[in-house]
Amino acid sequence: MAFSILLQILYMKFIYTIGISLISLFSFSQETPELFLAELTKQFPNVRDFTLSPNGKEILFTAQSVMGNLSAIVSVKKENNIWSQPEIASFSGMHFDLEPYFASNGLTLYFVSSRPLDQSQIQQKDFDIWFVERATLDAAWSEPKNIGSPINTEDGEFYPSIANNGDFYFTRDNPDLKTKDDIYISVYENNRYQKPKKLPMSINTEGYEYNAFIAPDASYIIFGSYNRKDGFGSGDLYISFQTEDGWTPAENLGANINSNKMDYCPFVDTKTNTLYFTSKRDHTKVQQEKALTTEEFISELHKADNGSSRLYQVSIDALLKQ
Repeated sequence: MAFSILLQILYMKFIYTIGISLISLFSFSQETPELFLAELTKQFPNVRDFTLSPNGKEILFTAQSVMGNLSAIVSVKKENNIWSQPEIASFSGMHFDLEPYFASNGLTLYFVSSRPLDQSQIQQKDFDIWFVERATLDAAWSEPKNIGSPINTEDGEFYPSIANNGDFYFTRDNPDLKTKDDIYISVYENNRYQKPKKLPMSINTEGYEYNAFIAPDASYIIFGSYNRKDGFGSGDLYISFQTEDGWTPAENLGANINSNKMDYCPFVDTKTNTLYFTSKRDHTKVQQEKALTTEEFISELHKADNGSSRLYQVSIDALLKQ
C-alpha cells in the first residue's frame, strides 16, 4: 500500500512538473507577431536579420534578391520620430553582406561578408565576420576590417552577437564535424578573444543550430534550429536560459511565434523585451469568393506577408519575467 501511494505521489509530481513546463513555455505567447516596417521593406524581394542601435534611432537589416544571391546591408534612421527611406549602408553594396550587429556603444558594427581580404579584389571568399567603426553616432563608418583569428577560419562564420562582458557568440559551419552548423562562443579574456568553443548539447545538436542572439547579461540565448522533432516546420526559434548548472535544455518558442515556414534571425530590444525576427510565413489568400481583377491579383501577390522573408516583432516580456 505504501509503495502504491509513493508511486501516486511521484506520478502527480511528474504531471505537475510537465504541466508547469508547458505553462512556462506557452503562457507567454498571447501576442501575435506583427509585421515590422512592412511598407518600407516590401520594396525588396526579401529582407532578413535586424539590429537596432543602442539609442534606438538606427536600424540595419539585410535586403536580398528573389533567389538570395544578391545581398546588401540597408540602413534606416529615425528622424523626427519617423523612419527614413532605406539606403544601402556606406560599407555595403558591392559584396555579399548580411547579418549586422551593433556593439553596445553604437560605435562599432559587426557584420558578415564573403568579400575578399584584399578590398581591391572582387573575387568572393568564405564568409567571415567583419566590423566597421565610427568616432561618433553621427560620423561616417570606417572601411571594413576583418575580425581575424581565432574567430574567423577557413570555414564560414556567421551571425555575431556580443554579451556585455565581451564574450562573442556566432555560428560556424565546420564541414569536418559530423554536426551541421553550430553555435560557438569566444570568451573575451585579457583583452583578446580566446579559441572558440561549441556551446553544449543542450543548445547544439547533430542538426543545424544558427542565428544566436545572446542577452547582454548572457542570461538567455535565442537561436534558430532546423527541422527538430518538436518544430512546427522548417526552421524554428528556441530559447535556453543560463543557470548555475549551465544552459537549460532549449525550448521551442511555441506556435504563436513559430510558423510552419522558416522563422529565424532573432534580435531582442532588451529595453522593451521586443523580439524581432525574420519569417517566411505565408498569408496569401489562395481561395477566392469571386474572380480577382488584375489589380486585386497583383495586390495579393505583392502584399508583405506573401511568403517572402519579412521582419516581424512580438513582445516576449511575459516570458522573460517568469
